[in-house]
Amino acid sequence: MYAIAIIRYRQPLERIQQVVDRHRAYLKGLQEKGILLASGPLDPRSGGALLLRVPDDAVQATLDQVRDGDPYVLEGVAQYELLPWVPGLGKEKLDSL
Repeated sequence: MYAIAIIRYRQPLERIQQVVDRHRAYLKGLQEKGILLASGPLDPRSGGALLLRVPDDAVQATLDQVRDGDPYVLEGVAQYELLPWVPGLGKEKLDSL
């Protein structure tokens, strides 16, 4: 199963910058675990987006853990919108990653 996470900043960018290094280190750990496939900021920079691969038998639990472990959430500077996603076109390419 896949999911898209939309991250929306709730503090000024100056405050976000104080947490961004810890956030990126956290995302790197998710990538190493095979959960995070891609990530990046929105343009204009009002938040970001994550493309996630999550186990079929633990979708909500995994998504909750991803959100709740992010330093952005722990510091109260951003909030997540978690969207389980079933890709059609291109699924084979995603599955091969």
